[in-house]
Amino acid sequence: MINKIKTLLEEVKEWKAADAAGLETLRIGYLGKKGEISQLMNDFRDVAAEHKRETGLYLNRLKETAQQKIKELKDALDESVATPNDVDLTRTAYPQPLGTRHPISTVKKEICDIFGRLGFSIAEGPEIEDDWHVFSSLNFAEDHPARDMQDTFFIRHDPEILLRTHTSSVQTRVMEKQQPPIRIICPGRVYRNEAISYRAHCFFHQVEALYVDKDVSFADLKQALLFFSKELFGATTKIRLRPSYFPFTEPSAEMDISCNLCSGKGCPFCKHTGWVEILGCGMVHPNVLDNCGIDSRIYSGYALGMGIERITNLKYQVTDLRLFSENDIRFLQQFESAN
Repeated sequence: MINKIKTLLEEVKEWKAADAAGLETLRIGYLGKKGEISQLMNDFRDVAAEHKRETGLYLNRLKETAQQKIKELKDALDESVATPNDVDLTRTAYPQPLGTRHPISTVKKEICDIFGRLGFSIAEGPEIEDDWHVFSSLNFAEDHPARDMQDTFFIRHDPEILLRTHTSSVQTRVMEKQQPPIRIICPGRVYRNEAISYRAHCFFHQVEALYVDKDVSFADLKQALLFFSKELFGATTKIRLRPSYFPFTEPSAEMDISCNLCSGKGCPFCKHTGWVEILGCGMVHPNVLDNCGIDSRIYSGYALGMGIERITNLKYQVTDLRLFSENDIRFLQQFESAN
């Protein structure tokens, strides 16, 4: 009987189970009521008295070894089911497509990167502003049309609190706290009380730049604009400056670039002129510098501003501004390769 127990011990040590069904077969075959070990327990009663102690020790060892082996095999099967090698349990149940940057964000980043190479740092400010930072400090007259309800969203009918109509308010906040040299770019969302159409919206995005230091001239502004245009639209891009008027700059100008669709030859997009207007600019008005605590007799500067939607239109020929805010996945998927 001892020899048979030793043989079964060797068999138990070699047990393997591919699945739960195979493991259960082993358990019943050896530890079940009619299994091998149960049969040995019944035969143990017929063992001679002088051999009972030794046989009992071997029999108990066989039973304990079989139980331990069953437990080890079960734990191994549970672990293989819980963490299969070919399945990543951190993944979502269904494949999720990767997102990309919105075209407005893509163009904004490109603009900021270009001015960053010119030494400009990014400055940001609140979207809910006061009259001083949006209008008064920027040399807007009390009767300027931009102060009317038609153009500006006021908060709770308070003429002193409003949604900013341009990011120039960020420039005034920086100039109040910092003495020149100042070289900043101010991207952000702005709001105007306009009817929504394919060419206008009640909110849009702007990027404005400000450079204030000693001996800053209009020639510095023109060189910065030429560099920016060539970097954004291509090395063959040309620019032209037309006299204009803004309360916060003097002299002021609007800048056109050669149409990137027809290379300046004339097409319906540029109304057959060969030129497309993209931004306003000029030398910072002395009153603005003085209002912000900067001595206009010592310092001068230039400022420029552009609508990001306008630039995006030119780069990707988008004809309807409303598409940028409607989150139509069919529209946004067209810009996946641009990110």
